[in-house]
Amino acid sequence: MARLSQSAVPSFFKIRARLPIEGRTNQVLGASRHMNVVLKTYASGGENELHAHSNEDHVFVVMQGSALFYGPRGETRRVVKNECVLIPCGAFYWFQAEANEPLVMLRIGAAVNPDTDVLARVDPDGMPFDGYSEKNKEVAYRLHEDQWFE
Repeated sequence: MARLSQSAVPSFFKIRARLPIEGRTNQVLGASRHMNVVLKTYASGGENELHAHSNEDHVFVVMQGSALFYGPRGETRRVVKNECVLIPCGAFYWFQAEANEPLVMLRIGAAVNPDTDVLARVDPDGMPFDGYSEKNKEVAYRLHEDQWFE
């Protein structure tokens, strides 16, 4: 993402990814100093843990499948294909892919302060929280050989 954000010219990309059998993937498609676009795929049932982004507003656009989004007090909302959710900086949430098919989301993020870490996140106690950790339910991914989202 850091390398892509240095470019001062338009970037072009295709929304395409192999689908996961298990785990999740994050494919950075484009980035600028203030914005990034990531294609995220989750195997059926994949999830993460309650967290907030401390330096970014972002929106998820569901491209395939569906997910249950949860708030810090157990609020729940089902989001399906062609629906979106905007997460303001500092808002706590987590989500789980529903079990019917892999979840594919386009994630568009906007840095609050581009001079600090756009990937920074915190747990409910306000402590730094690594999004690529076992604590965030990160598991090794395996991809289908012949199943693609495009």
